[in-house]
Amino acid sequence: MLEKIKSWAANNPKLAQWIREGGLFVIVSNVITVFKWALLSFLPAAFAFMGSQDFGFPGIDLNLFGIEFKWYIIGYGAEQGGIAYFTAYMIAMVVGEVINFFIQRSFVFRSKGNILYQGMWYLLAFCLITCVVNSINCIWVAVAGMFVPGWLYNIGTTVLNGGISMVVFFVVNKIVFSDAQPAKK
Repeated sequence: MLEKIKSWAANNPKLAQWIREGGLFVIVSNVITVFKWALLSFLPAAFAFMGSQDFGFPGIDLNLFGIEFKWYIIGYGAEQGGIAYFTAYMIAMVVGEVINFFIQRSFVFRSKGNILYQGMWYLLAFCLITCVVNSINCIWVAVAGMFVPGWLYNIGTTVLNGGISMVVFFVVNKIVFSDAQPAKK
């Protein structure tokens, strides 16, 4: 059976590479997602001293399912933990993505390209994806926070962030780690 797989992979190298990278990408992304969830489970308490005042942009008042909250592209309202929760959230996401960058680059995509070039594009993708995900997550946290305990909506927050990020980052990583910009010698 193993010989058939090796033979198939030798005859279909591009497809085999996609399957290998995709499988490893999903495994690594899920491990990093669990790591982020673990961080997000205790970090908000570590930043409780910051208070829970509104923090973010643009801070538009919304009412959804009878729940009033502020919508942010980046940030959280006081009811969702405000600046303390946002700080914890960003630390968990940044630490997770820094680890993810190096594992995906070296192990999954086996890239030897220019790390500064790749890091710049990865950072840009992270910022854009974070704004999109946070604008959705802001609604999730406000609504789910009224119906489920914090540990459960933190799982939802992490899965939402990880799920959207995973799909987009796979495409981004295929481009960024393609070694189109080789390392300077």
